[in-house]
Amino acid sequence: MTIGLPAADGTTRSYQPRAEPFRPAPGAPFTSRTVYSAAHVVADPYADVPPEGPAAVDWDATLAFRRHLWSHGLGVAEAMDTAQRGMGLDWTGAAELIRRSAAEARAVGGRIACGAGTDQLTAGTLPEIRAAYEEQLAVVEESGARPVLMASRALASAARGPEDYLELYGHLLRQSAEPVILHWLGPVFDPALGGYWGSADLDAATEVLLDVVAAHPGKVDGVKISLLDADRETGLRRRLPHGVRCYTGDDFHYPELIAGDAEGFSHALLGVFDPLGPLAAQAVRVLDTGDVQGFRALLDPTVGLARHLFEPPTRFYKTGVVLLAWLAGHQSHFTMVGGLQSARSLPHLARAYELADRLGLFPDPALAEERMRTLLSVYGADR
Repeated sequence: MTIGLPAADGTTRSYQPRAEPFRPAPGAPFTSRTVYSAAHVVADPYADVPPEGPAAVDWDATLAFRRHLWSHGLGVAEAMDTAQRGMGLDWTGAAELIRRSAAEARAVGGRIACGAGTDQLTAGTLPEIRAAYEEQLAVVEESGARPVLMASRALASAARGPEDYLELYGHLLRQSAEPVILHWLGPVFDPALGGYWGSADLDAATEVLLDVVAAHPGKVDGVKISLLDADRETGLRRRLPHGVRCYTGDDFHYPELIAGDAEGFSHALLGVFDPLGPLAAQAVRVLDTGDVQGFRALLDPTVGLARHLFEPPTRFYKTGVVLLAWLAGHQSHFTMVGGLQSARSLPHLARAYELADRLGLFPDPALAEERMRTLLSVYGADR
């Protein structure tokens, strides 16, 4: 039985859904790479809140999805941009998310890292920005999670140049109890972060980031790079001090970056590993055996889906991620905090379904098909 999927040109194409899902094999913990999936939040569809109001989160479904990721051996990167930080989830909601997820991680023995930023502020002075970072860093550290110092919109606006980044990050690293992950999120993900590290010149910005890392030995676990530029990430990775990980946040080139080359490799902290979790976990276990070709054979076919989900405007990739979680049966509805389920067109969502189904990502293909038909009906596209 086929399903009619709307295309971007206004036509409808027939698609034959896959009958059998990809079935990952259980395995041991990863040994060659540290891998985090940046996880989405599940909205409470019955909450009577406006799009600009505080997020209403379905905590049971949200934590169940994290247990799903941990069950496959993946770490969870919590309260990151995939969780709609600054796009529907405010700091109050993020703080509760961090506390709840960290407690769940302790209960199941899962790896967790949590984002600390400055989203209490829309703008502020440098002392106010530092205080906002300190407040969030304290919440993450008190939860027992590894902190991820997220790029700050307020800092990007207030900083006069590289010296302000060096001073502020230096202050935070000196007081951090444990090594942190530094996060460079490029403007393709968030236009407000243009010119981060004090320069729009990416070469100059890279030097500032490396200066921050070099000045604080033992205080940086790793650097997460989300620039969608594989060559730049590889170049930075080769210059990091020994023992400092490079975590790829490149949702376009992750197979080659994780596989690496004779001079090293990237670990992973990826939003696309939210929908790809079980398949990505199996690929990493294959890589653990030294089988790079087998790893690439599993992961390379997923890049088409990733590029579709993260197509411009890239910041709305979360909509496709949540759609796939609903189709896969991880939540009972397709709604998002802030109403962002409307941020992508029906043809975009239909193509996401098709690409994910071709990969076998839906544990119950019949359920996914039924739900996709329901979505088409809501849009009046089932005629």
